[in-house]
Amino acid sequence: MGRIPDSTLEKARTLRRDPTPAERALWHLLRARQVGGWKFRRQHPGPPYVLDFACLEAHAAVECDGEGHANTVRRDSQRAEYLTAQGWRILRFWNHEVLENPMGVAETILVVLESR
Repeated sequence: MGRIPDSTLEKARTLRRDPTPAERALWHLLRARQVGGWKFRRQHPGPPYVLDFACLEAHAAVECDGEGHANTVRRDSQRAEYLTAQGWRILRFWNHEVLENPMGVAETILVVLESR
């Protein structure tokens, strides 16, 4: 992989400093290999995008989507197409799913990762 553009790195840093409540809750579950021993990174640069959570070993990205994503369906679809073409498996969860059922979300993530 080549050099990551400064703009992508800065965006990742900014997103890490100011997580949404759902991202904070999900990170609490994913960090320190708590989900099946899989290692995750948060706000991982995957130029030209920044992945909310990335498991490099499984080449899987976990995305937390809020209300704003209801208006960006086309852009999200293009992003997912690009990342899938790069070999990423994309798992998307709405913020309310993460906040209301974090263990269910973690279980779904584990099932997908172990089925690869």
